[in-house]
Amino acid sequence: MSLANGRSHLAIPGPSIMPDRVLQAMHQPAPNIYEGALVELTAGLVPDLKWVAGTEHHVAMYISNGHGVWEAALANTVAPGEKVLVPSCGRFGHGWAEFATRMGIEVELIDFGKRAPMDLEVVGRALEADKDHKIKAVLATHVDTSSSVLNDIPALRKLIDDLGHPAMLWADCVASMGCDRFEMDAWGVDLAITASQKGLMTPPGMAFIFFSPKAQAAREGMKMVSPHWDWNARAFPQMFYEFFGGTAPTHHLFALREALNMMREEGLESIWKRHDVLARALWAAADVWGQDGPMELNIADPACRSRAVTSLRLESPNATALRDWVSANAGVTLGIGLGMVEMGDPAWHGFFRVGHMGHLNAHGMMGVIGVMEAGLQALQIPHTGGAVAAAAGVIAKG
Repeated sequence: MSLANGRSHLAIPGPSIMPDRVLQAMHQPAPNIYEGALVELTAGLVPDLKWVAGTEHHVAMYISNGHGVWEAALANTVAPGEKVLVPSCGRFGHGWAEFATRMGIEVELIDFGKRAPMDLEVVGRALEADKDHKIKAVLATHVDTSSSVLNDIPALRKLIDDLGHPAMLWADCVASMGCDRFEMDAWGVDLAITASQKGLMTPPGMAFIFFSPKAQAAREGMKMVSPHWDWNARAFPQMFYEFFGGTAPTHHLFALREALNMMREEGLESIWKRHDVLARALWAAADVWGQDGPMELNIADPACRSRAVTSLRLESPNATALRDWVSANAGVTLGIGLGMVEMGDPAWHGFFRVGHMGHLNAHGMMGVIGVMEAGLQALQIPHTGGAVAAAAGVIAKG
């Protein structure tokens, strides 16, 4: 007998839960891709996407995932032989650096590990040492989905400005946009990327680059940009197909339109507040569990934790055992501990993540916490009980 029968709950850090309204919006015949309603729908997406990113600048849309817009951002602004600085706080910072290296770009990588945000003093020393201003951009990860660290992007902007360095500031917001507060223009970000499958509540398959006039000036200075990744036609199309470099991702557009409708109805401030409360409920539960057992939040300082994803430690093989139990017995899927150690290492089974992004409410979060506590009891993993009550207290206060 299993208690998993019924509607399952996806608590991984993307793809996130698809709202029924979004799924229903996709269930319609293929449209005309040359004129009419789809063209009008797409034009309406642009201001709403810029609203989510907090920018009045430009947006380019790609049929891609986040990895694709890593490459697109680099292809449009940084030539082979030029240099970028990458302060990394988890697997995805390293990933962006690896893409740049493979494209012939010189990379200065500063590895801050997997348990803390970037150290701005260290970043500042790297920028100060760059006397010839060879560093063209600083590639920061707002939230690293593997470690769940939240970096202080406004403080990084201030640091660059105070040093008088001309480098562009980039932000990987794939995990954070629509969950953690992000305000591109107010924070002075020159380029931001995100994708459809997390805070935007849309199936994987679309990704976006938001770019400032400074980033566009860098694009105009490039001698060559590969045609597919070139953002000029996508951001400033003369014909509809140029938005996507070819055939439009029609049903993704239907989904994205409805997801943005839902976000407009709720409002960004309310979205950010909801994610904050639900994240703090999970942290309160984990703090209780860890009083008498191995459960530990990966990021110690709450101010440096994402409101979209939480990375946890549970000592091998407990994390894998818990993930397996809640899936088989309660219909809840938790995320693997991506990038914390290599998958062949036995310690890999001591890490997991909980995604709490996008289409999630209080009973969804409380359900995840409740079945996790049930799993800890069933597996006899040492822990302190009462985490559900602690989480309920956070939600009650709002």
